[in-house]
Amino acid sequence: MRADLILLCLAYVLSQFFRAFLAVLSQVLKEDIGATAEHLASASGLWFLVFAAMQIPVGVALDRYGPRRTSGLLLLIGGAGGAALFAVATTPTHVSLAMALIGIGCSPVLMASFYIFARSYPPARFATLAALMIGIGSIGNIVAAYPMAWAAETIGWRAALWGLAGISGITAISLWIMVQDPPHVHHEEKGSVLDLLKIPALWLILPLLLVNYLPVAGVRGLWIGPYLTDTFALTTGQIGQASLVMGLAMIIGTLAYGPADRIFGTRKWVVVVGNSGALAALFALTFWHDTSPWFAIAMMATLGFFGTSFPLIVAHGRSFIPPHLLGRGVTLLNLFGIGGVGVMQFGSGRLHSAVSATHPTLAYQVLFATFGALLLIGLLIYLFSQDRTD
Repeated sequence: MRADLILLCLAYVLSQFFRAFLAVLSQVLKEDIGATAEHLASASGLWFLVFAAMQIPVGVALDRYGPRRTSGLLLLIGGAGGAALFAVATTPTHVSLAMALIGIGCSPVLMASFYIFARSYPPARFATLAALMIGIGSIGNIVAAYPMAWAAETIGWRAALWGLAGISGITAISLWIMVQDPPHVHHEEKGSVLDLLKIPALWLILPLLLVNYLPVAGVRGLWIGPYLTDTFALTTGQIGQASLVMGLAMIIGTLAYGPADRIFGTRKWVVVVGNSGALAALFALTFWHDTSPWFAIAMMATLGFFGTSFPLIVAHGRSFIPPHLLGRGVTLLNLFGIGGVGVMQFGSGRLHSAVSATHPTLAYQVLFATFGALLLIGLLIYLFSQDRTD
């Protein structure tokens, strides 16, 4: 892999870290600055919503200015600046503002990679390269688990965030220097997002993109901590270990999805079977949520493995997008994938707060059931989509 793509992998490690690390800090942030589970759900949701909202301008920037300037500048301002703001946070509002800024910084990283893959490599390799990028980048999920919990207990969460601000800044400057922009596409039709929305095949793929990543991101990025604490009284270190198990399952699942379309000769049915496995894990958590911590962690790992079909769904959607709209196209697909998570993080926090006031354990059953119902709806619509491989 090229040196600049390896660097983008490192930047994506940071992106994965920032979307998942709040889960292991739930206890210390509550003790230090009074951040409740609902506060953290809102902060996490804000990260995803800002990240999603940035996809349209990021898509335009990729087509006009290329991935080098787009990724380097935004990661420097948002990633490094947001982590620094988080490090000095004294209220839950500061955390929310920091997460919004970090969302801006992380918004172009994966799409810059996808843009280079789509423009510089054969179409048949897109799903494999995308899965490889996400799989390697998901190391951030691992670092956001037990290592982050250890850092919070050893040097304190503020010192850890200052370190992350420095790493983000160095990575951003390196992106500006090293990333190689693909040759610009000259096309008589300029096109816009509206042209993408006129492609009928995408309308049967976008609903699943909207809900596919939602359960994995919601559980791993936020609810695994409060759920294991409230149901089984696990400590911060134990939550970190559980998050590590789920994070590893996500990496293995992502890498398994990558070449699956070429192995089986289909994208659609690999996605259908995989998401059916994720559905089974969600409904198992719904009905047997308090059986034992080992069962709960095993089901969350199962969800992590089967629920990571995002790169394959993006590859499916990308196959219908014309070359001169690739930047806008891949960011539109990502907008749906991340936007759904953002909306649901806000909604899940309010849903949990409303139910837990009278039925604390029932609140998690309702959350898992809601994740499962939304995924089922998206999957049923996707069944009518047109299968396509490159």
